[in-house]
Amino acid sequence: MKAMKVLFVCLGNICRSPAAEEILRSMTAGLSPEWSVDSAGTGRYHIGELPDRRMRVHALQRGYTLTHHCRLVTTEDFEDFDLIVGMDASILTWLRHAAPSVEAARKIRPMASFFSPGARYDHVPDPYYEGSEGFELVLDLLEDGCRNIIKEAGEE
Repeated sequence: MKAMKVLFVCLGNICRSPAAEEILRSMTAGLSPEWSVDSAGTGRYHIGELPDRRMRVHALQRGYTLTHHCRLVTTEDFEDFDLIVGMDASILTWLRHAAPSVEAARKIRPMASFFSPGARYDHVPDPYYEGSEGFELVLDLLEDGCRNIIKEAGEE
């Protein structure tokens, strides 16, 4: 299996991307070679903060402890990571605009491209203004997508 350096990106880096980070980190723990996983946001709203409390609670119920502190995507991220995963169309547009080169832009993929066939979603919805169901849906989608990221890496 090829080791990957994966960066997950959403708007505020407090719900979707830190959850994806911890899910993939948990799923790849103990794999050899070792994976590197991080997350970042495109907005400056929550820099330095822990993930949203509701996401931490729902993730913990599934065994994931979210300890990431919000940060912004940097130009260096485009060099440092093999795969940069955006959660929705607006994030993908932002990432493609921010990419410093064509080569860097080729690293950008939508999280939905990793969903299993038959998934009802073409993006990971932002649960910030939703209730418990929104957070659970996001975790379901992220777990599915992360399993498929690992599977795809094993096929390369």
